Amino acid sequence: MRILVTFAVDAEFAPWRKLREFEKFSRSGIHYFLSRFDRAEIGVLLTGVGCKKAWVESTKVIWDCDVDLCISSGLAGALRKDHCLGEILVAEKVLASKWDKVIECSPSLVEAATSHGAKKVSSFYTADRVILDSKEKRKLGAVSDAVEMESGEILLEAAAFGAEVVAIRAISDTADEDLPIDFNKVTSELGDVSVRRVLGEIASAPSSIPSLVRFGRQSRTAANGLARFLERYVLGLVREIPASASAGALTR
Repeated sequence: MRILVTFAVDAEFAPWRKLREFEKFSRSGIHYFLSRFDRAEIGVLLTGVGCKKAWVESTKVIWDCDVDLCISSGLAGALRKDHCLGEILVAEKVLASKWDKVIECSPSLVEAATSHGAKKVSSFYTADRVILDSKEKRKLGAVSDAVEMESGEILLEAAAFGAEVVAIRAISDTADEDLPIDFNKVTSELGDVSVRRVLGEIASAPSSIPSLVRFGRQSRTAANGLARFLERYVLGLVREIPASASAGALTR
């Protein structure tokens, strides 16, 4: 069995690497991470914020689109007051605003996530930009539970591969919380967070520093909790694979 897990940026993935050994590989200029457990291969791709990296082409090169399960993971902002910092949410569906589509998550993967401690919610909203202020968050809360920028595209494409799909996110900021800086201005062309641009935003608004420090602490806490959850969840899925199933080797 091949399990693909995606994150937007390395900071979301890094805590999981502390819990599980992942090897880093490169093929045709594409970087990916791989871990093996029992009869499964767990692959990780970093897509960049808003899926700005060519992750679909990466999947074709590395896995030849042969993916059994795809988990879109990372951090998200809460859109409703009943979702708290650090909570792990699993969505029944994802609203892909860019394509005006609804992607249904696999019911069995959703139920498995809840059995490992995730909170089941109706939907995630995949936005085409970072939602910065609490007023807009609460407005979107009328249609969805949490906002992020990748799951819609990832699950739409992965489902086209024939994979079972699910979106799982940890809450890094609440519905009542404004983000400390304009994160739309600090990502690079590949969707990575640019330290230089962050420093530029801080220089233009020094009063944002305490809020930025608090947001960074919240994000680290959420990412650490997500890593512990994913370790339990993915290994639980692997243990449910019938003994007769076998995993093919990833092409390197």
